[in-house]
Amino acid sequence: MVSHRNRSVAQKTARAKEKRERRFSRKREEKKDPALRVARLEKNKPLTLDQKRVWDDVDDDELTSSVDLQALRRKRIQQAEEAEREAMEVDQTGDDHHDEDDADSMLDFDEDEDDKNADADPSATLSRPRQNSLAPSIASTSNIDLTPESLLAKFPSLFSDNARPQEPKSGYRYGLDKPSQYQDSPLLLVNAILSGDTVLITTGLDSTLHHVAETFASIIPNSKYVRRSAHKYGHKYSVREISKFAENRGFSSLLVIREDNKKPIGLDIVDIPSKITFHFSISSWVEGRKLPGHGNATNHYPELLLNNFATPLGLVTAKVLQTLFPSTPELAGRQYIIRDKKATEKSVVGPDGTEMKGVENIRAGLQELGPRFTLKLRRIDKGIGRAGSDPNDPTHWQWKAKMEKDRKRFNL
Repeated sequence: MVSHRNRSVAQKTARAKEKRERRFSRKREEKKDPALRVARLEKNKPLTLDQKRVWDDVDDDELTSSVDLQALRRKRIQQAEEAEREAMEVDQTGDDHHDEDDADSMLDFDEDEDDKNADADPSATLSRPRQNSLAPSIASTSNIDLTPESLLAKFPSLFSDNARPQEPKSGYRYGLDKPSQYQDSPLLLVNAILSGDTVLITTGLDSTLHHVAETFASIIPNSKYVRRSAHKYGHKYSVREISKFAENRGFSSLLVIREDNKKPIGLDIVDIPSKITFHFSISSWVEGRKLPGHGNATNHYPELLLNNFATPLGLVTAKVLQTLFPSTPELAGRQYIIRDKKATEKSVVGPDGTEMKGVENIRAGLQELGPRFTLKLRRIDKGIGRAGSDPNDPTHWQWKAKMEKDRKRFNL
């Protein structure tokens, strides 16, 4: 009598044997006809999560909608073009009926003269030529140019360059103006000399994350870190008071780092011209010195890459991150390390997965500087914090758990 366990083992062995025979049979057939292998690989191409991304089938550009602004803009332009073309056809049809009525009422109509005019101008008998398309192929590396009118009306100061202070002419230098000179003063933000900076960085009350704040100050150019901790009998400045002081001193953004158990857990970005607060959560924080093979930051303006922020909420988030960095990166600071490709390494491929011509035998890598962390947008307040917003409707957008029910739907 065969036990249940032995029967299961025999079934698994039979299935594995059958699968192995099919695989070797397929390889023998593909060896005879290589086109079969190419067709199989083309059919079994794995799909990434970005390729599986789904969009809301709505004609709406609100923050709660997950729509592709680029496709939505093209759709609206095509609808406007079709409506204009239909109106032109209606006008042309009315003109043709009017000409026919005039021809019937004319008793001295000369057919020979009309034939001569038709022979002289053959284009007159043809229909009106089609105008140039109003919806050309839109291709842009940044979606900031696709801002809809609804977002411009809701965030006028955020998308306006005139409402922001000018970038300082002096170059950014790491290691200058250390915040240690302000730590013993109770009036930190009033007496500090902060000229030439556009981003103010601080922490929560009695915070211990001074090294984290200094790291942010080294990442963001033209930024100043001022400690918020003071004497226990000193005045505890609120975020709204700090924002007023920062606005009077020409700052455009305020960063507040939140901590728990001496670890950074959140980042609040206050856009001072628009008086809007963005709350982010921080996870997976890794110091730069703990990254294997990390590099050291250089004295250059960094280049900010904002790709795949396609939704209205993603566009607003990308814009507030863009305001933290200078608009003119110093590309001269790029350093390339190129070496010969090993036999076991893959070649450089393009976005479509095909090998790029001219770089078949070389390899180039990226060196991470650090720190490494993940930002997740949690809430957008209409004012400086929830207390400074409208009590009836304090938020523009807030994250909810049901938003991540479908992993193929992205909010940003």
